[in-house]
Amino acid sequence: MAASVPEWKPIDENYAAGEFTARLCGWSRERRFAVIREKIREGKEAVGRKLIDVPGYAFRMWVADREGSPEELWREYNGRAAIEQRIEELKNDLGADEFCTQKFWATESAFLAVLLTFNLLSLYQQNVTPQAGYRQPGTLRTAVFLCGAIPGRSGRQAVLHLSTARGGLDKHKPLIDAVLHWPKSTSPKLDRAGPSPCGSDGFLQQNPVPT
Repeated sequence: MAASVPEWKPIDENYAAGEFTARLCGWSRERRFAVIREKIREGKEAVGRKLIDVPGYAFRMWVADREGSPEELWREYNGRAAIEQRIEELKNDLGADEFCTQKFWATESAFLAVLLTFNLLSLYQQNVTPQAGYRQPGTLRTAVFLCGAIPGRSGRQAVLHLSTARGGLDKHKPLIDAVLHWPKSTSPKLDRAGPSPCGSDGFLQQNPVPT
């Protein structure tokens, strides 16, 4: 039925949109199918697996129960195309699978902490190692973050001695420099150049309450 859509709406010279309704086996009613047809051309491989065998064309298809043209659905759902891979990374690389703290809100908080970690890793990659492309959290852990180290002192200064194995300091120093020179501004509350809320003894000081 997708191959025999009677009317295609051109999106550009390579893409066209169409739709049809069908009731598949086991369904209680007909549902709407939105279809995008892409012309196969040299120099660009069609994304995804081959859906139906029609010479010269590749197809994308969605079953929809909402309003909107097929091209609008295409543009919206394209942004979620890799969500299954991201979920797999959350489960396998960041431990977001098979944990339960018995309390619902505690479980949700733990899960949101995992999502925050994932987003921070993505932000880190975009701004510190854009030339390397996207790397999964497990790859980042072994290729970027993992490094043997021993805490020590240099005079009165606490230092961390990094191992020279697997790149050591030579691998991490450019990444640390990139983080320190990250052009995005921080919150004024986190600005180290601002006034310190701590007193000379290092303890947090409270402002006096006016009487």
